[in-house]
Amino acid sequence: MPTLTRAEAADRASLVDVESYHVDLDLTGSGDTFRARTVAVFRARTGASTFLEFEPVETASITLNGRPVPPSAVAGGRLALDGLAEENELVVDATMGYSNNGEGLHRYTDPADGAVYLYQHLFINNGGRVLPCFDQPDLKASFRVSVTAPAEWIVATNGQLVSSAGGRWEFAPTQRISTYLASLIAGPWHVRTDEHDGIPLALYIRATLAAQLDAQAPEIFEITKQCLDRFHEMFEIRYPFGHYQQAFAPEFNFGAMEYPGLVVFRDEFVPRSTITETEREHRANVIAHEMAHQWFGDLVTMAWWDDLWLNESFAEYLGARVAAEATRFTGTWTTFALHRKAWGLRADQRPSTHPVAPSDVADTDDALMNFDGISYAKGASVLKQLVAWLGDDPFRAALNAHFEAHAYGNATLADLLGAFSKASGRDLSGWAEVWLRRAQVNTLRLDVRRDGDVYREVAVVQTAPERFPTLRPHRIGIGLYDHLDGVVTRRDLIEIELDATGRTVLPELAGVRAADLLLLNDGDLAYAKIRLDDASAAAVPLLLPLITDSLARAVLWASALDAVVDGERPVAELVTLVLTALPAETETVIVEDVLRATRSLVDRYAAAETRPAALELIAQATDRLLAAAPAGGSRQLIAARGLIGATVDTARLGRWLTGEDVPAGLVVDADLRWLILYRLAVLGVAGVAAIEAEVAADRTATGEQWAARCRAALPDPAAKAAAWAAIVGDVSLSNRLVELTASGFWQPEQRELLEPYVARYFAEMPEMMRVRSGMSAEKTLVAAYPAVLVSERARELAAELLGQPDLNPLLRRVVEDHDDDMRHALHAS
Repeated sequence: MPTLTRAEAADRASLVDVESYHVDLDLTGSGDTFRARTVAVFRARTGASTFLEFEPVETASITLNGRPVPPSAVAGGRLALDGLAEENELVVDATMGYSNNGEGLHRYTDPADGAVYLYQHLFINNGGRVLPCFDQPDLKASFRVSVTAPAEWIVATNGQLVSSAGGRWEFAPTQRISTYLASLIAGPWHVRTDEHDGIPLALYIRATLAAQLDAQAPEIFEITKQCLDRFHEMFEIRYPFGHYQQAFAPEFNFGAMEYPGLVVFRDEFVPRSTITETEREHRANVIAHEMAHQWFGDLVTMAWWDDLWLNESFAEYLGARVAAEATRFTGTWTTFALHRKAWGLRADQRPSTHPVAPSDVADTDDALMNFDGISYAKGASVLKQLVAWLGDDPFRAALNAHFEAHAYGNATLADLLGAFSKASGRDLSGWAEVWLRRAQVNTLRLDVRRDGDVYREVAVVQTAPERFPTLRPHRIGIGLYDHLDGVVTRRDLIEIELDATGRTVLPELAGVRAADLLLLNDGDLAYAKIRLDDASAAAVPLLLPLITDSLARAVLWASALDAVVDGERPVAELVTLVLTALPAETETVIVEDVLRATRSLVDRYAAAETRPAALELIAQATDRLLAAAPAGGSRQLIAARGLIGATVDTARLGRWLTGEDVPAGLVVDADLRWLILYRLAVLGVAGVAAIEAEVAADRTATGEQWAARCRAALPDPAAKAAAWAAIVGDVSLSNRLVELTASGFWQPEQRELLEPYVARYFAEMPEMMRVRSGMSAEKTLVAAYPAVLVSERARELAAELLGQPDLNPLLRRVVEDHDDDMRHALHAS
């Protein structure tokens, strides 16, 4: 899969204008290949030479304007053409290969019934795996698709269906879209249909999950309709791609992908087991996020990957906003404050940090690496603050003007800034320079001086890292909270504009009676690291459970977690806070995310001798939460999951597996059984026989994935050797099975057994990168990193690997970032 440089893309765009592709696929053959006949129609500069991305298994024929093109024109993943005319027709008949890594045309066999499913994922630079194409975002074209498939199959694409009979499917041409947005699914899908406001709706899932989709379809359709209505209220251009289909596909690398007219999600979004409110909210948010892309990314597409933020930052912001405004999940900004923003802040402090809108993305390899917390969460945070500064009416007016000017085309940062400036009457060039063009994050701290119980002076101190010294303007809220008779109330909320100086005094607080808690960034408008004054920080353990606003609690939890990450507070203090405050928490996303983040910090920051005690406190906290949570509710299930992951009471877990002593209302369904078995495997209580017995009773895709993870987690030399071999080089395994094997491999309880594999990671991952690529490779690199075996030796090995000048850039980035995480952990220990 060759990379495309920005220079090559710019040169090709100056020569070529693509009109259409007609792709005719024959999916009826056996084996690992399919036939594809492509007719590409394009204009070009007369006499010019160019190339298309093309990775065939075998080529039957190639003609350009009726004359044969020699097979030697196909090399290195490209099809070279010369002697172009002003109007050109390229016809290619080829055999192409299915994939099992989530790229190109992914082929999946459901272990439950043997049925085969296909989905197409051409993301960034995989278009050539299905058809010869000009694979860059600014060479848009209309796609017409024809498919011959087994008679019992269902086929769907971006385009609307024209006819289907006897396994032959014909689809109407699409509007002009970028190559990476061309979508297709095929197989014996279970389908649910509906209609809303003149828009045909459809849901697809594999047949063995039909019952789950039937049960959850009403909610998914309801959210889809509510979000469509809200976007139609916000935007003057209605949904622009005809039908709105949503497919839930197995082994999908992303959470979801915004293909116009046919959005594809991971099928985990339709879970087979009990679903929590947090998971329902997340699904609603992702539905809104992908729908936002129909305007940001699909209708108007970035010209090159340096403007990725025009896609992802806007979809991230509007996903949270529209879900909160249009659906019953009104707490999405709480989730954003605690979970998504933390992702952005962490990414922004790593060695790989980059601006939200970098001035240059050299090639498609660099582009892949920018799909991170900066492009998503930091960009969304910046937009949230921009809306508060400009006002919502000018913001929406600018977006509507932007859509009108660039519909079905491409746009740049300059185009959008021009629309914002015109609609608001403000020059945004200075704002864009510090917020979009410069990397890293500021820290905001409260500096409080008192005269007794009265504030003499309150100031916000802003700092920046030495290597990234930019100070920025911030819009921020400061809440004054009082505690009286077991009740915490917010006495006042002050919203201020911080200028780009190091210290901003707040004259409105001079002479004011001091609050028990002064909450910086109340309302979560600012994108910054937040630190409280000493008195407020000391009051948090008592007051946190009594604050009624979930967003305020999320801001406090986020600040506490981040202070531990930075080594400013010990992990033991965080665990104590979890024990005292979390059992009273009513917001499911806070419970779930705090438990997840705390467990991760304990595994990496706690010393080997103190980790068992820290886990015991987490187990006590989850036990208290389990006792307090309503039977059968989300908090009960989240508490049970947290307890299972922390406890060493294997006898209790064993009783739950047999249905004994299970808390009333808690359903030990298939996935909770696997979670219990996974913990027992880690602790060496359950072995291979137990895993094989469980998967024999659960011969499903999810069962096989859990089994792979459990086998990798066993504290057994042979099990570790087999798992490592699968991670490093077993190309017969699918992307998802490799990822889950890697996720089960490293266990803090197994340090002595795992120690030799630390060196093997740094020695063998370069070879792994020769057999895996793209998002699948990145997920494997991250999951297989020895993050929980924190040591100076691991850092030395990382430094040796990073010293290699020809190191794969994706591997380099993963190692640099995770080595930096280990530096933080060593500093804190």
